[in-house]
Amino acid sequence: MPLIIPKKYKQKLLPETTEIAIKTIKEGFQTELARALNLRRVTAPLFVLSGTGLNDDLNGVEHAVSFQIDAMGGAKAEVVHSLAKWKRAKLGAYDIAPGFGLYTDMNAIRTFEDLDNTHSLYVDQWDWEKTISPKDRNLNYLKETVTKIYDVVRLIEDRIYRQFPHITPVLPEKLTFIHTEELLQQYPDLTPRQREDAAAQEYGAIFLIGIGNELSNGEPHDGRAPDYDDWITPNSDGYTGLNGDLIFWNPVLSSSFELSSMGIRVSPESLREQLDKRCCTERSQLRFHKSLLDGQLPYSIGGGIGQSRLCMFILQKAHIGEVQASIWPPEQIEACKNAGINLL
Repeated sequence: MPLIIPKKYKQKLLPETTEIAIKTIKEGFQTELARALNLRRVTAPLFVLSGTGLNDDLNGVEHAVSFQIDAMGGAKAEVVHSLAKWKRAKLGAYDIAPGFGLYTDMNAIRTFEDLDNTHSLYVDQWDWEKTISPKDRNLNYLKETVTKIYDVVRLIEDRIYRQFPHITPVLPEKLTFIHTEELLQQYPDLTPRQREDAAAQEYGAIFLIGIGNELSNGEPHDGRAPDYDDWITPNSDGYTGLNGDLIFWNPVLSSSFELSSMGIRVSPESLREQLDKRCCTERSQLRFHKSLLDGQLPYSIGGGIGQSRLCMFILQKAHIGEVQASIWPPEQIEACKNAGINLL
């Protein structure tokens, strides 16, 4: 996405005060999220061994930052993209009962990102995962969980307003659920991103269901790896998919704004079907995949919630670099400086 420079942008908090507000948001959100979803905090790795199948493949084409470990005979490790599969394995290792789960601070390096207002080389998010029963693998359970997360976001938005009254809340009271096929039918001549913009602007906040499977036009709304979210199972709205993206309308950027990607995870049956559909059945021999196919991992639901993105949105910043320290192209730094956007 091209860099967006809002007209007449004016920061609502100075950098020093912004740091205080970031602390308020991060501490408050993770506490309330844990309470809403019955989660406990765990410590997570920055990197995992290559070839285990534990790293998140995102859209299936992105390459992870990797390095050799001299003390392990040159074994290769790679920086995590996210912890989608690692968390599920941890649920099993800790024998966490249905209805309860875990969350962690996930830090990643994604060298392939296009650097713009919302994308950075450095990714920080709350990765969370929750054990569920087989009967919970349905659309209603997904919607109930998403609504709880949305309510926590609005709670923190209100908390910041009470601390800084000039930062007025913008999120609607109600979250709207839409399937990607419904969006395609409504806006057949628009690109997926344009469809998201149109829906987010109309409703203020949406959860877009069904990311990964092909729609009636023969194309998926967006890519999704075949081995964590379940995007192929039929659901009660007549479409497929038990996953989705939480997207807001960002009035500062006049654009849609993705905060979270989440979903009910693959069952052994849906994993086989999705691996076959994406022509990567060889992954079934990896350690993680074999454990799942052998029924050794619990059913679960989980996702990632961008920490810097949440701070950026609630504090009504124009660039993610205003709430996190990273590296940016010199021309982007200069353009932001000229517009009054102070990158950390």
